[in-house]
Amino acid sequence: QRFHARPNNNGWQLVSPLAIGLLLLYCLMALTAITTVSGFSPKHVSFPQAMQFGLARPLHGVSPEPTSTKAKTTTGAATVNPPSMLERDRYVATNRFTVRSGQEAKFEQRWANRKSRLATLPGFRYFHLMRRMTLGKDEGDGDSLVYDGGQEDEGMFGNYVSFTIWEKKSHFDDWRKGDAFREAHGGTSIGAFVSAMVNSAFLLKTPPKPAMYDGILVQTTPAASMPSDDGKVMVNGWRKVDADGVHILPGECFVACNQFFVQPDRAAAFEERWASRESRLQECDGFVAFSMLRRDTGGGGGHNAKPMDPSKEPNYVSTTIWRDRQAFEGWKKSQAFKSAHGSGKPPATDTKDGPPTQQGPPPLWSKPPQPVFYEGTLVISSEEGV
Repeated sequence: QRFHARPNNNGWQLVSPLAIGLLLLYCLMALTAITTVSGFSPKHVSFPQAMQFGLARPLHGVSPEPTSTKAKTTTGAATVNPPSMLERDRYVATNRFTVRSGQEAKFEQRWANRKSRLATLPGFRYFHLMRRMTLGKDEGDGDSLVYDGGQEDEGMFGNYVSFTIWEKKSHFDDWRKGDAFREAHGGTSIGAFVSAMVNSAFLLKTPPKPAMYDGILVQTTPAASMPSDDGKVMVNGWRKVDADGVHILPGECFVACNQFFVQPDRAAAFEERWASRESRLQECDGFVAFSMLRRDTGGGGGHNAKPMDPSKEPNYVSTTIWRDRQAFEGWKKSQAFKSAHGSGKPPATDTKDGPPTQQGPPPLWSKPPQPVFYEGTLVISSEEGV
């Protein structure tokens, strides 16, 4: 971390440039990840745009579709989804982080102390930072949550995820291009940008991995997670919390996800199955929100993203936010759970791919779904909920 300089015949010479070399290598890795998902070329990036590279985000968007959970045919350039696919209700931006072991509290402190006015921006609906957990049993009769460091499990794509829901994709795009983005990501000056990159190098094992989704089949409870009289304080559109960098922040919600690796030619059938199933989530105590996340890989919308292999990375993720683990466990024991998982099965004579056979229709996914659980903190919600 320290180097010396001494004069010689040619001026000043760096004796120990190793630290600088490592930092430049990390910056190059981060820039590579950013350009992969954004379509940016470093040759054409202005200085204000370059300062946005504290956290990678995809660039450019398309006009949003009407918020509806029913598929319909629409003419015009704004239409992105095929007629057989469900239209998006919300747009969900995530960034996946692999935090170094022992640096979790400092990572959360950095998020808690960032300069942000997210909740004041047009189209904002919901945010939380979530850390991956495993489900365990207490020594007594209760259930426990155990932090899953995720250092070795590449299939889970990190151990922390930032999770932001926007009303429309255009709202996300406006935020990404505006001053609020630069303020939150240390891009107000070259010094702030370099400082953010150095901090990231110490806290993260790899550059962040962004993933953007269309939120379909959205259900929500109004103002379910809005900080109110329980000690949570909002200041200028961001949470004010006590983060000391030593202890992790208290959990404020529980998030249950199921990752699906859907065959591309079976995506419409997969969505139809979910749309037809019976859901009584809103009747359940502690339910906050649900959305089926459909991966946005660009598809001509300006992202310039590489095609995603659904056999290696999930292209659909069911995401349910609960008040806490106990509410989730209560739902699993309820009639609502049994109804949801006993309906929406495909008919025995599915002829989509030809005459019915004894083998039935082709499988919807390339491998079994993979559940993953998180504990959310720094929750911010609009008054209307998700």
